[in-house]
Amino acid sequence: MKKLLISAVLLLSAAGLARAEKADSYKPTEISFDQAELDDVKQIRTLTGNVVLTRGTLLMKSAKAVVTQDPEGYQYVTLTSVPGKPATFRQKRDGEGEQWIEGEAERIEYDGKVELVKLFSKAKVRRLEGKKPSDEVDGEFIQYDSRREFFSVKNTANGDSKPGGGRGTMVIQPSSKQPPPEAAGK
Repeated sequence: MKKLLISAVLLLSAAGLARAEKADSYKPTEISFDQAELDDVKQIRTLTGNVVLTRGTLLMKSAKAVVTQDPEGYQYVTLTSVPGKPATFRQKRDGEGEQWIEGEAERIEYDGKVELVKLFSKAKVRRLEGKKPSDEVDGEFIQYDSRREFFSVKNTANGDSKPGGGRGTMVIQPSSKQPPPEAAGK
C-alpha cells in the first residue's frame, strides 16, 4: 500500500500539472434537478433526480445531492449515486491546452472552501489532455486537493488503509509524445 501511495503522489505531482480552474471559485453555482427540498434557515438544499451542478468548468452529476452553505458563503456538496450509475465530477485545470480532471464514485463530497474532493467506494480519478486519458488511479477512497494537485488513495471506503482492505490500480502513460527512434522503425 505504501508503494501505491508513493506512486499516486509521484503520478499526480509530475511536471506539467495544472491547478483547477481558478475562475470557477468566483462563478455562480447552477443546479438542475427533478425535485428539491430547501431549508433556508439551515442552508440545506436536498436535490434528487438527475442532479447536474455546474460552477464555471466544474460539473458534478448524481442521483441525489445535498448542498449546504456556511455563514461565510462557502458551499459543500455531497453527491450520492444509484446502483449502476456513479456520481461524477469533472473540472478544467488552469494551464495550457485542454487539461481536465474527472472522477467517479458511489459518493462524492466536495468542500468548496478548500477545494477538496473526496470520493468514496469504487473511486476513480483520471487526468485528461483533451479527450485522451493521460493518467488514471482507482481505489476504494481517493482524496483530491485541487489547489495543491495532491491525491491520496486508501484501500477502504471510509478513508483508512487497512492490511487486506483492498488494492488500488494506477495507469501512468509514457511521458514522451514520440516513440524512441529504435521503436519507430519496428
